[in-house]
Amino acid sequence: MEAKPKSSHARQVVAVALLSLVVCGILFPLVVTGVAQAVFPYQANGELQRLGGRTVGSIVAVNSTDYTLPVFFHLRNDTASGFDPDLTLTDALSQVPGISAATGIPGSALRALVQDDVQGVWWVFGSPYVNAQELNIQLVRDYPQVYAAYG
Repeated sequence: MEAKPKSSHARQVVAVALLSLVVCGILFPLVVTGVAQAVFPYQANGELQRLGGRTVGSIVAVNSTDYTLPVFFHLRNDTASGFDPDLTLTDALSQVPGISAATGIPGSALRALVQDDVQGVWWVFGSPYVNAQELNIQLVRDYPQVYAAYG
């Protein structure tokens, strides 16, 4: 039995590696992205939120919008990814007095807004949470006269 030269083995290894790179690194991501864009365009684009005709942020990822001002719900600092738009219900309700004092919006209206946005509870599983990005966008929509200076 005659042994193949080592150069032909190396050529086969390189060919398989290049084929794998093209299929797994280029074709598969393009197909998955294309299918996601066709079937779930809103989710595939990051669930972008628009206000007054312009994009102001994403519900699932926090952008550079300045929510450090006292008139907005503050995002939770998450050491792994920077900022997390989800707040515990308790955390969101604890911010109501400060936002009320800074804006003049009644605390009862802010608490109702928070309660209307509660998510994440399925029967007895999960802790209730709210999305700070959604709350802030809703504040701007509901109280344009208060937030006109921040738009």
